[in-house]
Amino acid sequence: MGKKRDGGGLTRTQQAAKFLGVSVLAGAVLAGLALPAAGALGLAAKGSVEGFDEIPANLKTPPLSQRTTILDAKGGEIAKVYSRDRTVVDLKDMSPYIQKAIVAIEDARFYQHGAIDLKGILRALNKNAQSGGVSEGASTLTQQYVKNVFVEEAGDDPDKVAQATQQTIGRKVKELKYAIQVEEELGKRKILQNYLNITFFGQQAYGVEAASQRYFSKRAKDLTLDESALLAGIVQSPSRYDPVNDPKEAQRRRNTVLQRMADTKAVTQAQADAAAKKPIKLKVSRPKNGCITAGSGAGFFCDYVREVLLNDPAFGKTRKERGKRWNQGGLTIRTTLDPQTQKSVQSAVTGRVYDNDPVAAAATIVQPGTGKILGMGQSRPYGFGQNQTQMNLSVNQKMGGGAGYQPGSTFKPVIAAAALEAGKSPEQSYSSPYKMQYPSPISTCTGQWTGHDPVSNENTSEVGPYSMKEATAKSVNTYFVQLISDIGICPVVKMAKEMGIQRANGDDVEQKPAIALGSPEVSPLTMANAYATFANEGVACTPVAIESITDTTGKALTVPKTSCHRAMSQNTAKTINALLKGVVEDGTGKQAGLQGRDSAGKTGTTDNRYAAWFTGYTPNMAGAVWVGDPAHKRRMFDITIGGTFHDKVYGADTPGPIWRQAMSGALDGRPAPSLPTVPIGDSGKNKDDNKGGGGGGRQRPPHRPGGGGGGGGHDDKPGGGWDIPGFPGLFGGTGG
Repeated sequence: MGKKRDGGGLTRTQQAAKFLGVSVLAGAVLAGLALPAAGALGLAAKGSVEGFDEIPANLKTPPLSQRTTILDAKGGEIAKVYSRDRTVVDLKDMSPYIQKAIVAIEDARFYQHGAIDLKGILRALNKNAQSGGVSEGASTLTQQYVKNVFVEEAGDDPDKVAQATQQTIGRKVKELKYAIQVEEELGKRKILQNYLNITFFGQQAYGVEAASQRYFSKRAKDLTLDESALLAGIVQSPSRYDPVNDPKEAQRRRNTVLQRMADTKAVTQAQADAAAKKPIKLKVSRPKNGCITAGSGAGFFCDYVREVLLNDPAFGKTRKERGKRWNQGGLTIRTTLDPQTQKSVQSAVTGRVYDNDPVAAAATIVQPGTGKILGMGQSRPYGFGQNQTQMNLSVNQKMGGGAGYQPGSTFKPVIAAAALEAGKSPEQSYSSPYKMQYPSPISTCTGQWTGHDPVSNENTSEVGPYSMKEATAKSVNTYFVQLISDIGICPVVKMAKEMGIQRANGDDVEQKPAIALGSPEVSPLTMANAYATFANEGVACTPVAIESITDTTGKALTVPKTSCHRAMSQNTAKTINALLKGVVEDGTGKQAGLQGRDSAGKTGTTDNRYAAWFTGYTPNMAGAVWVGDPAHKRRMFDITIGGTFHDKVYGADTPGPIWRQAMSGALDGRPAPSLPTVPIGDSGKNKDDNKGGGGGGRQRPPHRPGGGGGGGGHDDKPGGGWDIPGFPGLFGGTGG
């Protein structure tokens, strides 16, 4: 700061500022700054000084918005995202030519004057008076830097940007006072460095490093004299002097800068002349901004990472604060995405379901025990064009997904786990008739459910009794209806919550018996993470996508960690493992079984073929695959998917092979541990006993055929139930 005079009083800088406020700001300064003549301002000298004194003493400089780089788990780049493409560098990492060029053309007396250039003001005033207009300004480099700070602080708010750039005496007075502060606190070299990092060079490039990369595909420290003069010339009018769109105008401006450098002795006349003879040679690097640029189909995972930051209080108290932090950028985000797994997932999905198919597919793989999301892909590319979408079909609604999809029979293991926790034996047998009505009433957490919705099995030959093992392998609907009516709905809802299952819209699983057949709309990530609980011997972990975040200084930021808890006993999890191993060994999921390693899983197909699933796991990975119409309008009958015609789509014939291919590639070269199981006997079914409990009950009227109701069928055929015409699925529930 300036020294006080003996006996107190104002410093020389403050005296100059007072003088400026009284005698110059009302006239010459404003004329030189391209403002109206002093007489038109109507501002008294006394008012100028008081306004100057009332401005806060400290300029609050916001952090400069920069690129954020998103990396996979191995350190490979997924994408760069930014609101402003900028990379802040030190002055030593900028070519001396760009430093000299910007000073020569923007403020030749930069190193001779203070915050305000009185000679420049007088020169500008004289030239403007001679020309009868405004032909020259007198704003110093320091003042320009301060103005850019105001613009940066305004962000993308058009009203704030307008306020930051408006040609009013109030803004100019404020700019001048802060310029004085900046000169005293930072010094010339730091001001020049900050200016070259903050200013706009056109073509979405902020700061000289981004500009150098954009126009010449090189570092700012490697800029030549002619290249530096070109960039320095752009600053005055980035659109007018854009070398990409108007190379002739840009060249004229470049040569003006070169001559100005020679005039100010920044370079010799010979150097300037030689550089002026060179043609403009650009090597333009087009900006690659946003998740849309991510390879291997990782755009949706990239977008999920963004949603994590926007939704987690770890990054700000409000969504607005978190949004500002994201736009500020400058982060290096290392994620959980495993490149081998991601490549395998995306290849499996797009190889079997094409982007122009009438339905879509999505798949997600997580790591049991850590919650790490290892892969996330879908058949419709990330984007805005035909057959593209920005909806992440793998995740919940608040994380950029849709309203979810009924999981069908992939929900049945949740029923089995709840029953085992309630004391039921895997030997538990039910009559499991071909067709029946839901037993009524059935207890819920708050009361009882009453109703008479019908449900049926695959075909008339599927008649019990069945034990839990055979019913799971064959996906027998009536068995699980009898099981949930026996234990009640509440244990199932609680088990689902313990396993992290919630509806894609954020609601808890509804307390209806139709959940026995998979009625709640969920996301693939939810189902993959829930099945990871079985693989992890009953311990559920919340999903995570971020390993670490560092800012521009290398400081590590706090990131969300997985939270694990025991959702069921080890014995229950091991029993489910045994049941679901049977599904892929000799049940409905044989087409999904893996070669040479233990795996377990379950197929699922909903009523009316709106969706088909396979969800399964090994000890080291759990994954879910969904196929269907995101809009829930196209039924998968008589349909061609991935070049193959299907009269009906099953969980086994399309999602199952996708899961097998995705998991096989993801696990290639990795250990193949065994799934922990417990022995399960199988009482089988009594071929002579087709009478046991929970029989069919009364039939629905013949004019109400079809598949809504409690959802019939399982993974190989459609089932019973009924709809009211025009209201499919009114009575809830899904089948195998």
